[in-house]
Amino acid sequence: MHDIAQQLHAWRAAGRGFAVATVVAVSGSAPRPPGAALAVSTDGQTVGSVSGGCVEAAVYELCLEALRTGQPVLQRFGYSEEDAFAAALTCGGIIDIFVQPVPPGPEPAFDTVLDSISGDEPVALVRVIEGPASLLGAALGVQPNLHLGSLPDGLDPAGQRSALELAAVTQARALLEAGKTGTFELAPDGRSCDPHTQQTVTFFVESHVPAPRMLIFGAIDFAGAVARLGGFLGYRVTICDAREVFATEARFPYADEVVVGWPHLYLDREAAAGRLDGRTVVCVLTHDPKFDIPLLERALRIPLGYIGAMGSRRTHHDRLAQLCEAGLTESEIGRLHSPIGLDLGARTPEETAVAIAAEIVAGNRGGGCLPLTGGVGPIHRARHVPTFAEVP
Repeated sequence: MHDIAQQLHAWRAAGRGFAVATVVAVSGSAPRPPGAALAVSTDGQTVGSVSGGCVEAAVYELCLEALRTGQPVLQRFGYSEEDAFAAALTCGGIIDIFVQPVPPGPEPAFDTVLDSISGDEPVALVRVIEGPASLLGAALGVQPNLHLGSLPDGLDPAGQRSALELAAVTQARALLEAGKTGTFELAPDGRSCDPHTQQTVTFFVESHVPAPRMLIFGAIDFAGAVARLGGFLGYRVTICDAREVFATEARFPYADEVVVGWPHLYLDREAAAGRLDGRTVVCVLTHDPKFDIPLLERALRIPLGYIGAMGSRRTHHDRLAQLCEAGLTESEIGRLHSPIGLDLGARTPEETAVAIAAEIVAGNRGGGCLPLTGGVGPIHRARHVPTFAEVP
């Protein structure tokens, strides 16, 4: 929902209701992952996508129906050999879509989520997508230290939040902390389900966390191209260089910030402040030992998502020797992508940026970095395994 939050904010501010169709489970090859969403306003405007076009028209009609009835619905779409004209995924996969109407007026859970996304703060939207009719569509907005909204079962006899609501919030916080989107099931009394449980409540959690960071060291022409692609991929991009004459905002309009300072000292400060995590990408483009070695010596000891360094084969071998001398272990050095990027035959800064971005995407998604032509198996790798329904 992150990419459509701004439009939903505008619709709510204008007093418009809308319906949100969200991919909640995927099996096989499917074009969009869980969390992908399409929203339709009461006047028929749309934003977002759930399938890249395969079933958009059918989902649009489901949204209009939800707006008319006020009732949420869980719908499965898959390839249909029996009915060639049925709404289905031509890729052969199966997706489950939950459609929920959101009327005008106060909606604590949705308002909390939209405000948090706008403020770049972590938040999870938790919804009941399967279970008792009285709970279907109930939503909670879960933040690290509090939650808004409530389940229809209300308070227990002692005036406290119900066991089911508290258990759902606990599970959702764990997913939020990990930055994951997915489903979980609980018994109506909040306990974990077992094979003998007759009735379950299925929750879908959409985690929204601040954008991951891309740190580019070296204010050179390649940095500008990498910054542009980094922003396109959803990273918050910082360019850092100790040379004030080169590290200017005017030279790098696509960077979110440009920092003048020694690279290794800047990395130390960011790590100490807790602003780096397992999603952080570091691209070292200076290929100058006096900058690179102190920086890489620190970066390779931090659990970052990707660390790459530019340079020739000779530069790479010299760099490895110096990192060994600095005391880094074989395992730590093995995390370094050097020379940086995939072998695309790149020459220009723009082509090189594509090669670097491709290597980052492949690492994040488990790609094999081979041409799809002639390959076998699904193109899209499943990020989340369906937990609330088995594929028939």
